[in-house]
Amino acid sequence: MNTQRPTIRKGRKFDQVLEGARSVFLVDGFEGASVDQIAKVAGVSKATLYSYFPDKRLLFMEVAASECCRQSRAAVDMINGCGHPREVLEQAARHLLGFLTSTFGLQMFRICVAESERFPDLGRQFYASGPMVMKGELIHYFEGAVARGELAIDDMHLAADQFGELCKADLWPRLVFGVTDSVSQAEINRVVHGAVDVFMARYGA
Repeated sequence: MNTQRPTIRKGRKFDQVLEGARSVFLVDGFEGASVDQIAKVAGVSKATLYSYFPDKRLLFMEVAASECCRQSRAAVDMINGCGHPREVLEQAARHLLGFLTSTFGLQMFRICVAESERFPDLGRQFYASGPMVMKGELIHYFEGAVARGELAIDDMHLAADQFGELCKADLWPRLVFGVTDSVSQAEINRVVHGAVDVFMARYGA
């Protein structure tokens, strides 16, 4: 079985198709989005759309990778390299939770899982374009905070992964498994504060 991701052809209307698809996916999700609606919003013909993306899943994953890059860039811009750990970690946690609990973020995760056997590189692309970038920025921040005597961390990579998992506590599993359809700001605040408190209890200098 061929597990390699088909090559995506790029042309002058590629970005136009991608932006139209992003708008539709953000509103309708993967299942609810139709190729007809995407083509209409993008202002292209279905033939043009299919010439770039013969499969809706490929289009979704290209949009997902682009969105993930956008989110990670926003997170990078947000992190104050000299800020106090509690301030920086709270900002990072809110940004991460905002994306993970969004309809688009959940759709992206489910598609990565559903297509993991058919297109195993899709999940790797998603990880490299977002989570790995965010992890790298956290590690970079940790190094500076340790040098300033604000944190005491031996294994930076493990600490960054642990913080990401703390941010998923309670809310993300309930959303993924359909126990709840949405989360409130109060619930997000609870998880954010808990994640930062636990992390600082372990690594605060």
